[in-house]
Amino acid sequence: MASHAVADISSESFPEYQSSIHDSYIEGYDPVSLAAPHSSLSRYATWVAMGFILATLFGLGILVWGLGAHFVGWGAQSQDASNILMILGAAEMVVCIVAAAILLAVGRKDYKNYRKTTGRVN
Repeated sequence: MASHAVADISSESFPEYQSSIHDSYIEGYDPVSLAAPHSSLSRYATWVAMGFILATLFGLGILVWGLGAHFVGWGAQSQDASNILMILGAAEMVVCIVAAAILLAVGRKDYKNYRKTTGRVN
């Protein structure tokens, strides 16, 4: 009686490889920024950071107003609130810039990982 050998499927099968979308990019191809899966433009954190960057203009306006009131004066008012305005404007600017920097770092982490993985600039 002949013994029948059964093939070991687990040792003969090919492993399943996880492929990334950038593996199929043609050399020299620059993916469109908004459509690329690694794009920073499709992350909410990036856009909220842009809003915080624009919000620093509000703090800058308060700071400039406080500086103007400090040097020119308040007119008929007896109280001088210019120091408070300068402090509040500077504090608002610092808070918004720090929040924007943190959110930009979070929003761009996929892009930085893509650059580190592939060596591509775009």
